[in-house]
Amino acid sequence: MPLTLASLVQRSALKLTVRAGADRLDAPVRWAHASELTDPVPYMEGGEFLLVTATNLDAENPEAMRRYVRRLAGAGVVGLGFAVGVNYDEVPKALIDASEEAGLPLLEVPRRTPFIAIAKAVSSAIAGDQYRAVTAGFEVQRELTRAALSGDGPGELLTRLAAHLDGWAALYDAAGQVVAAAPEWAARRAARLTPDVERLRDRPAPASIVVGDTDDRVELQSLGTGRQVRGALAVGTGAALGTAERYAVHSAVALLTLTTARSRSLQGAEQRLGAAVLRMLLAGQPDHARAVAGDLYGGLLDAPFRLLIAEASDPATAAPLGEAMEAAALRTGETLLTVPEGDRLVVLAADGGAAVAACTAYAEAQEARTHAEGAKAEEGQVVVGLSAPAGPIAVSAAYKQAEQALSVARRRGRALVEHEELAAGSVLPLLADDAVRAFADGMLRALREHDAKGRGDLVASLRAWLAHHGQWDAAAADLGVHRHTLRYRMRRVEEILGRSLDDPDVRMELWLALKATSTPPVPEA
Repeated sequence: MPLTLASLVQRSALKLTVRAGADRLDAPVRWAHASELTDPVPYMEGGEFLLVTATNLDAENPEAMRRYVRRLAGAGVVGLGFAVGVNYDEVPKALIDASEEAGLPLLEVPRRTPFIAIAKAVSSAIAGDQYRAVTAGFEVQRELTRAALSGDGPGELLTRLAAHLDGWAALYDAAGQVVAAAPEWAARRAARLTPDVERLRDRPAPASIVVGDTDDRVELQSLGTGRQVRGALAVGTGAALGTAERYAVHSAVALLTLTTARSRSLQGAEQRLGAAVLRMLLAGQPDHARAVAGDLYGGLLDAPFRLLIAEASDPATAAPLGEAMEAAALRTGETLLTVPEGDRLVVLAADGGAAVAACTAYAEAQEARTHAEGAKAEEGQVVVGLSAPAGPIAVSAAYKQAEQALSVARRRGRALVEHEELAAGSVLPLLADDAVRAFADGMLRALREHDAKGRGDLVASLRAWLAHHGQWDAAAADLGVHRHTLRYRMRRVEEILGRSLDDPDVRMELWLALKATSTPPVPEA
C-alpha cells in the first residue's frame, strides 16, 4: 500500500508529533522535500511532504502564515514538517492555527531527527512499494500468460484479470461487439460501451480512453499493432488503477494482441481451406469437400445452410459485415465458411443461425441509414444476395440463386435480397429494368406512331387480343368492335412490325413489352 503521513508518524525512530490536521494523515506521500523558500509552490508537483526550519519565514505572523499555508495546500502539498530547536524552540501558534484552518497536516520534527532521515524513510518506503507492485505485476503476468496458453480462449484470461483488479473485464472484436466478459454479469455493462469502443477504433493503435458513470471507472485499451485496431479490452474498477493493476492491464493487452494476431493467421489458413471446400462443392464433389472440411467445416455441411454473396466496390466496405457475422457465429458457437473473392465475399452460414440474422440486421441498418438521408444507396455500400436453404449437393444452384438475388438487389437499390423473395413474387417487378423498358419502347414504337396519326388503336387491340389468348370474339367484345375489324388490325400489326403473330416467341415478347411499358417503376426499398 502507498506510504502515508500516518505511517511516517508511526515510525518511532523519526519521533514525529502531529500538531495539526490529524484527520488527514491518510494522504499518500509521493516525496519528501526540504525548502526554505518563502514561496516553494512553483517547484512543487503535488503529493510532497515539505520540510522547513522557517529560516526565511515570519512564522509568528498569523496573516503571513495563513497565506503561506493556503498556497501549499492549493499546490497539493500533503503535509508540512516543522523542525523545532533550530530557528524556533517550538512550533509557532500562528502556523498551527493556519494549518488547522487550511486542513493541512502539520508535523513537529525534533532537532535530533535530521531531514535526511525523513527523506530516506520516504524514499525507502516508495521504492519498497514499487518493488512489491512490480513483483506482483510479474506474478500476475505469469498467471495471465498461463491463462492465455490454456486453450480455453480469452474467457479464462479475463476471469483472472477481473479477480486481480477486483472489478470486471471485457473483450471486444474489431466490430465493437462483446466477445467475452468476466464475471458474466459484466457482459451487459460492457455492451453499453460499444459507442465508446467504436470511437476508440477510429484512433491508431495503441490507444486508450477512460469513461465512467456513477457505477464505476472504465478504461478502454485498443488491441492491435501498427495502425490497425483488432479489438479492445475494457476494465472496470471502483477507482483509478494502481501500479500493480496497471502492470496487469498492460500484460493483458499484450497477450490479447498476440492471440488476436495469431487468430488472424489461423483465420487466413481457415479461409484458404474454406476456399478449397467451396470450389469442390461448386464442382459437384460433395464427398471430397466433406473429406477436406474435416472437423472444421464438417458440421456446417451436415445441416441446411445458406450461401450469400456480399459485394461492394471497395472490399474494405464489406469487412464490417464479415466481422459482424463472425462475431455472431463466435458468440453462438456456429461454424462459418468465409471466402473473399476480390470485391466479393462468399459465405456459407447455418440456415436460421445467428450469422445470417446478423447479416440481415446489418443490411436493414444500412437501408435505414440510407432512407434517413433521403437518398439512394451510395456506391461502395454493401449489397447482398442470399440463396434459399441448401445442402452440399446443391451448392452450385445456391451460388446461382445468390448471384440472381444480388443482381436484383443491385438493380433495385436494396441492401439485401433473398432468392425466395423472387420465387414467391411476380416476374413483373423484374421488368422495371431500364434495359427492358428501352427494348419494349423500341418494339412498340412503330405501333404507337401509327396510333398517334389517328389510324386506329393498334396497341390497345394487340393488348386485348393477347390478353384473351388470341380469341377473336372475346377480344373484339372487350374492345367493342366487330371481330373482322380486330382481324384487320392484327394484320396491320404484323405488316408494321414485320413479324408473325402465329410465332409464340413473338407473342411472348410483345406481351412483355406491353407489360413493361405499362408497369410503373418499382419503388426502391
